[in-house]
Amino acid sequence: MHSPLYLDLFLEMMASERGASFQTIAAYRSDLVLFFQHIQKNPLNVSDIDILTFVEAQKEAKRATLSRKLSALRQFYAFLMTEGLLHNNPTKRIDLPKKEKKLPKYLSVEEVEKLFAVLLEKKEENLRLLALLELLYATGLRVTELVELPLSAFSHPPKDIPFLVIKGKGGKERLVPLNQSALQAVCDYIYVRPSFLAAIKGPNILEKARLKLFPSSSQAGHLTRQRVGQLLKRTALEAGINPSRISPHVMRHAFATHLLHKGADLLSIQKFLGHADIGTTEIYTHVITDHVTHLVTQHHPLSQRKKRQTL
Repeated sequence: MHSPLYLDLFLEMMASERGASFQTIAAYRSDLVLFFQHIQKNPLNVSDIDILTFVEAQKEAKRATLSRKLSALRQFYAFLMTEGLLHNNPTKRIDLPKKEKKLPKYLSVEEVEKLFAVLLEKKEENLRLLALLELLYATGLRVTELVELPLSAFSHPPKDIPFLVIKGKGGKERLVPLNQSALQAVCDYIYVRPSFLAAIKGPNILEKARLKLFPSSSQAGHLTRQRVGQLLKRTALEAGINPSRISPHVMRHAFATHLLHKGADLLSIQKFLGHADIGTTEIYTHVITDHVTHLVTQHHPLSQRKKRQTL
């Protein structure tokens, strides 16, 4: 292996001048030893191609591990330049490979309908779960926003409320429209809501629970997001859907994806979801590529013009 002297000097600097921890020093030593074994040459003669081939050779590593290795290399070569041993840093043009965007999981319209279908029996538990499902699918609320809804968000009966005022991340408020199906589900649930309040023990929790749309015995006085997730998975099982495919967040994805399929614009969906950046919302465009292509080829004026020319 080449250059243990440079390595020891670098690590000594990291410890004495930068105050790097023992764990960081050990990790950087391991990363740089691996690099020296890979290049099999004096590190002063390394090019950006050598760095790139090393990074490529580590592509199976986790992104956090690869990021640390590249950080070790960048700091090592910055140190060599500071010491006057190099005039060009071979790492300056090497970027960490971008993290691949995972497409959101979502259910088809038919699968969502199956979930609703198993809750048709007018039992108290079903009425509560149907209200939860209808609100998730009709609004795209985050599950924390859903379970924290105050009872005051709805009138009695709640049939005439066109939208909800939601306080999302960072305390920002947004308007979320409601459809008649969701309103009716909430109205039916509110009729049986007192039975869920009656099951709560402890005056302190009961005081909090009375103010919540979905009261429970949790310390916060409302259903927890974990409990909502459990209820959804149980419903999925009854509907013949793999429970691993469903969660409150999957319902949020279904809301956004199905709206896009029906022609809703991305800016409106961004506002409904409470995304601060349109870039976060744009991931949904990747799951409707065929649909968008069909819309353009069928409805764009130039497409219509070409059709007329061929007649």
